[in-house]
Amino acid sequence: MKKVFKGFLYLVIVVILIVVIGVSYITLALPNVGNAENIKVEASPERIKHGEYLVKHVVSCADCHSPHFDDRFGAPIDTTRLGAGGAIFDQTVGFPGNVVVPDITPAKLKDWSDGELFRTITTGVKKDGSPIFPMMPWPYFSKMDKEDVYDIIAYIRTLNPIDANYPQAKLDFPLNILVHTMPKKATLGTKPDPEDTVKYGAYLVQIAACQFCHSQDDKGTLIAGLEFAGGKPFIVNGGTLRTANITPDKETGIGNWTKQDFIARFKAFSDRSTAAKVAPKQFQTIMPWWQYAGMSVSDISSIYAYLKTLKPVKNKVDKWEVNGSASQTASN
Repeated sequence: MKKVFKGFLYLVIVVILIVVIGVSYITLALPNVGNAENIKVEASPERIKHGEYLVKHVVSCADCHSPHFDDRFGAPIDTTRLGAGGAIFDQTVGFPGNVVVPDITPAKLKDWSDGELFRTITTGVKKDGSPIFPMMPWPYFSKMDKEDVYDIIAYIRTLNPIDANYPQAKLDFPLNILVHTMPKKATLGTKPDPEDTVKYGAYLVQIAACQFCHSQDDKGTLIAGLEFAGGKPFIVNGGTLRTANITPDKETGIGNWTKQDFIARFKAFSDRSTAAKVAPKQFQTIMPWWQYAGMSVSDISSIYAYLKTLKPVKNKVDKWEVNGSASQTASN
């Protein structure tokens, strides 16, 4: 009996050692995406101008990293605190942990090199080597043309310093360990000629991470066959929002939308002062319409051209639900 007990005890010890060694390796050796490059981005007026366009209207860094007026439809950002962060993701919105979106103004990034910023944007690894959970869609940014990343860096450096302080991010177990395995080396893309509207539209859809919100996933892995078909749930304003189907399905997607319909939908949000008041539990959206409205007509047209090439997916989405009572709305 003693021999059996000793054998069992040794087995337990070995298993514990294996687990400790495995966890130690994951948390201490990973992520491993390489060192930050030694680069210096030229802060030319052209770079800054295009970077501002990307940050505010396409890649939408400004949307996630700025405070919002949540009592207005579409939650327009507070432009006086651009880049100051502060949005909270925790259990109340179904997030497995507690993350406050960080300040990305020069007050916080003044000690970051351009190479460290580039690595963070494209691989999800911070200055100190720690990983970023891909709620920041760096897997999509990792396909960006490096010149566009440079432009973003150049513009971010010009933001008004805010110096906002927030608690350190905390993820629930085992996500706090698994997150170390998530960052990957970037596989940068090349921006197509804008004259090739479909390829250029595909590029814009990629760097804007449209698929990230408009596709359902299972624990972070996209569900095959439902790409861009909507239905991904988000808890907002006391209800559950499900994103729209943006495939060209005629019944449940944008198959019957003309290019002018598509452009008009974006441009309807050009005047932030018209943002309507939204009461608690009233339909609200996370779609950053007020930022996307600033996209050029040609870029919106290219996005439309690409989306029309997607495989139509029939997926009827009940876009808003409060207390178990689902009802459709025109769009989110």
